[in-house]
Amino acid sequence: MKNKSFDVKFGKIVKEMRLKSGLTQEKLAFKADVSSNYIGRIERGMVSPSITVVYSVAKAMGITLKELLKEI
Repeated sequence: MKNKSFDVKFGKIVKEMRLKSGLTQEKLAFKADVSSNYIGRIERGMVSPSITVVYSVAKAMGITLKELLKEI
């Protein structure tokens, strides 16, 4: 079952943390080994990334999973 409100909230947090980290979508995507299109889709709440991708994104921003998820 897809939880759209979670996806949207998570996407907003990813975007906020990415901007605080001074990264473009392209730089974050490169560091997390995903496409910049996928980062954009995460930020818009269009996809539910796997825990592996969530971990890679957090690591690419230099933060822990706990820091990324604490706002949810």
